[in-house]
Amino acid sequence: MNRKKTREITLKNIKIGGENPITIQSMTNTKTADVNETINQIKRLEDAGCDIVRLTVPDEQSADALKEIIKKVNIPVVADIHFDYRLALKSIESGVHGLRLNPGNIGKEENVEKVVKAAKESNIKIRIGVNAGSLEKEILKTKGSTPEGMVQSAFNHIKILEKHEFYNTAVSLKASDIQKTIKAYELFSNLSDYPLHLGITESGTLRSGTIKSSVGIGYLLLRGIGDTIRVSLTSDPVEEIYVAKEILKSVGEYDEGIRIISCPTCGRTDIDIISLAQTVEKATANIKKSLSVAIMGCAVNGPGEAREADIGIAGGKGEALLFKKGKVIRKISENEVIKVLLEEIDKF
Repeated sequence: MNRKKTREITLKNIKIGGENPITIQSMTNTKTADVNETINQIKRLEDAGCDIVRLTVPDEQSADALKEIIKKVNIPVVADIHFDYRLALKSIESGVHGLRLNPGNIGKEENVEKVVKAAKESNIKIRIGVNAGSLEKEILKTKGSTPEGMVQSAFNHIKILEKHEFYNTAVSLKASDIQKTIKAYELFSNLSDYPLHLGITESGTLRSGTIKSSVGIGYLLLRGIGDTIRVSLTSDPVEEIYVAKEILKSVGEYDEGIRIISCPTCGRTDIDIISLAQTVEKATANIKKSLSVAIMGCAVNGPGEAREADIGIAGGKGEALLFKKGKVIRKISENEVIKVLLEEIDKF
């Protein structure tokens, strides 16, 4: 896949854009002021493979809480700011590594200047987050809630930052409509080299949101567009990480972790392949090794069709064939499958 080379920006110890790996982001759904609960959720996100986490900062208590939260977590923390420049300043004082903030929405020029000055001094990244549902009134009058309007909004905000010589900026252009989102990102990518944060906003529940995000984000990544991604789901934020990793694996941009290959099952299946596949997927979700594991329902779709898998099983009646790289190793009983597969994965 030929990725567009964007300018490189910094977020704590992470480089975004350029030739750097595509990073995975999520957002906590805890009350930020609840320090312990927020830290616990971030640690779960870290374990799942999250690279960057965003926290809402709706009040001073939340901004103050960032100090303790940042001390206890490892990944970069981004403060989500809307309208109130004072919360942005307080978040920077608390040690936040990035801001999600649209400079055109925080009031007077002097307030913008204060935030930009503080961000530059602390090497803070700013993400301009354009949403189709909340464009400026002037743009809605002339262009409506269109991809063109979204791109104009992004450049309006960029100009404000560039006026103050601030360039450590990423941009997102999100809509709940997939085609609108895709068109906005494509238009912007043709006009600018700022790194892009991809996502489909308000994409839905775990099932529908996974599908919408996979289609939209996957399409853009295959076109070489995108430097960091967030899958937005009405679900546990940890699920966003698992879906994001699968999207990146599918487009060839993520080679760390277990890749499950499993057949859809049919009348030939004499083993509970659905339960086995789900159990193995869950048990290996946080394993960092780069391996493909095949769980196939019968000999027809076993070692032959899954010959590229590092390890695999092909089901029989109450038993399964264990194979590696298409070569059958031995027979194992159905109740041994999980144990044996996990042992083989551990040996690699």
